[in-house]
Amino acid sequence: MAYKQHHYAIKVTWTGNSGAGTASYRSYERAHDIAANGKPVIAGSSDPSFRGDAARWNPEELLVASLSACHQLWFLSLCAQAGIIVTAYKDVAEGIMDEQADGAGQFRSVTLRPTVTISAGSDEAGVMALHQQAHAMCFIARSVRFPITVEPNTQRDPATLTDEA
Repeated sequence: MAYKQHHYAIKVTWTGNSGAGTASYRSYERAHDIAANGKPVIAGSSDPSFRGDAARWNPEELLVASLSACHQLWFLSLCAQAGIIVTAYKDVAEGIMDEQADGAGQFRSVTLRPTVTISAGSDEAGVMALHQQAHAMCFIARSVRFPITVEPNTQRDPATLTDEA
């Protein structure tokens, strides 16, 4: 039994009716809006491979982004608790999805490649351990059934380095 439950109310509204509805596969746009109370609307579509608009976010990108953001948030929290000072964090995440002949598909894997900048006095070995812990704690990572690999890179913040030797 769960200790606490959290509820997330999202409204997805299709905005791609070009006048003929879904009369054919090519008669409609995949455009939709993703909304939640009090937040900016996210302009969504399908992947361009599925007749989507490349200028809009697609569900596959949002899934990869969710995994990346969840890892980042857990990692930063764990660093703050451990006294490791992070001054910058950037992730270049990548997901691989396989599509079957019938059009169904699934993600094969996601790789997170965070580059973390830490202050000169922070424990670099501890950073690596906290990436592992963040991965184990991430709500989204714990909810998917494909492998997620974390390939972190750590660097020192040059603004915190001193000339002391």
